[in-house]
Amino acid sequence: MPKKFVGENSKAVAARARKAAAKEAENSRKAQEAEDKAWQDDDKQLLKKKQKQEEMERKRLQQLQKKEEAKAILEKELSSIKVGGKQPAAKVTRAEIQAVTEKRNQVAMKNKDKEIETPIEENLNRVVLEGETAHGIDEALSVLSFKRHLKPDKKDPEIDRHPERRLKAAYLSFEERTMPILKEQHPTLRLSQLKQLLRKEWMKSTENPLNQRSSSTS
Repeated sequence: MPKKFVGENSKAVAARARKAAAKEAENSRKAQEAEDKAWQDDDKQLLKKKQKQEEMERKRLQQLQKKEEAKAILEKELSSIKVGGKQPAAKVTRAEIQAVTEKRNQVAMKNKDKEIETPIEENLNRVVLEGETAHGIDEALSVLSFKRHLKPDKKDPEIDRHPERRLKAAYLSFEERTMPILKEQHPTLRLSQLKQLLRKEWMKSTENPLNQRSSSTS
């Protein structure tokens, strides 16, 4: 008796089919993920490469700009030299003008001080001896010498044999002792102003031989 043919179980076949389809789908998914990842890696590499190229281009443009600026400066300097060195000449001219201006200002200040000092000096140093008028120490010495020549009487106590020496020595001694005091009392004054004060003190000082002469006469 022949064997009875037994057919496949439809459920088992369906299960195997589903399992095969699922496996194929999983494989397809993994393959797609791998491909996507590869593309992403490629994109990152491309992005890095692009950024690097852009950075290199930026640096190249900066260097080119610096070279152009340096070239322009050099051409400007060369053109000024070719014209005849006008720029250096201008610098020298300004320096000379400044020096001349400072010198003129100094001279003007000295003249101003002299103008201020002269009338005071004339008033302080004005000396009258028996009708003879003298301005300053030098003229006073001349007047004394002239008086001594007119009155050679040795008995006259008012006449010195060497009045000019006595007056000059007395003034120098007075200046040596009084000037430090005036400097201490008036630290902000200039030397010319201090000398004016010194002359003023000298004209009324008892150490002044002219004042001694006036006292003895009176």
